[in-house]
Amino acid sequence: MIIKKFCAENFRNIKKCEIDFREGINILIGDNAQGKTNTAEGIYIFSRGRSQRTSDDDELIKFGEEGFRISVEYEDKNGTNTLEYARFGKDKRRKKNGYSVNKITEFVGNLRAVLFTPDDLSLVKGGPEERRSFLNIAISQHDPSYINLYSSYKKALENRNHILKQASKGFYYDENELRSWSNSLAEYASYIYLQRYSYIEKLKKYTSLIMKDISEEKEEINIEYISDIEEFCEKRELIKKKYEEIFSSSEEREKAAGLTLFGPHRDDIKIEINGSLARSYSSQGQQRSVVLSMKLSEGEIIKEKIGEYPIYIFDDVLSELDEGRQRYVLSGREGMQLIITACKMSDIISEGVNIIKVEGGFYN
Repeated sequence: MIIKKFCAENFRNIKKCEIDFREGINILIGDNAQGKTNTAEGIYIFSRGRSQRTSDDDELIKFGEEGFRISVEYEDKNGTNTLEYARFGKDKRRKKNGYSVNKITEFVGNLRAVLFTPDDLSLVKGGPEERRSFLNIAISQHDPSYINLYSSYKKALENRNHILKQASKGFYYDENELRSWSNSLAEYASYIYLQRYSYIEKLKKYTSLIMKDISEEKEEINIEYISDIEEFCEKRELIKKKYEEIFSSSEEREKAAGLTLFGPHRDDIKIEINGSLARSYSSQGQQRSVVLSMKLSEGEIIKEKIGEYPIYIFDDVLSELDEGRQRYVLSGREGMQLIITACKMSDIISEGVNIIKVEGGFYN
């Protein structure tokens, strides 16, 4: 899978652009605040369905303009396709091959991409919410139906928390309604648990191989899924029952706290290097290797499912990697496309790379 063309109009600081990409390595070169990251953001919107930097589309509109439009032309094993996303006022317009797309699940899953930014280094040192976010986004790339599933879980969680908050303040609440939302939460949680567990098992396989390659067999990585379900069970109904028991047994504590204390929204990923907890004992170099292996593994899992690599977007991260890790990234694979943003050229960039200069939102 490769992007052939990206177009933008009144998007962030980009007045108008039309960028041609090639298979292999493409590098957007320019000083800070010139539009490189905005381009990476625009491309990734077609993969995730929304910006990774903001939940407010109004922030994507160039100052003084009424709206924006972005589009991509991409090629996969089935041929050439186009996607378009525009926002004017409150009107959002999504199109695939010129036809309107109403559901986000029909939009996401067409163009697959893996994004790596400097903020992703917090996957190791950051809190559980950072790792949950990675997991949710990665699974959505793998299976777009997960978006609706997790959205339904969050709505049930919000309703259950509202009742628990009423109880914590001593206000009247409907006990039957609380039980109903607990059952709904357990239902959605059981599906989420299985999806996450399955994904982590795939992630473990690939990160182990990639970490050994990066470290020349010196480091071993182990990744484990941490949830309220202590022993894995592949039968969804049994998992649902376990969640129902957890919610029931913790109900009095949760009434006092005014919120749901257990469930997938509290899950985490444990990452170990050579048997030690990476969050506490890893060096900066090891942390970069962990995140790099997780991001590259995300792409391998997508390839395993759809039969071709996603697009890899590395936004301003080459400077965060030492020469060995840079060489590993830039070695690529056959059929792999990399879109890299950088302030200056790396000394190890080889010939045949597509160099795109960026200045003030303009490209040449």
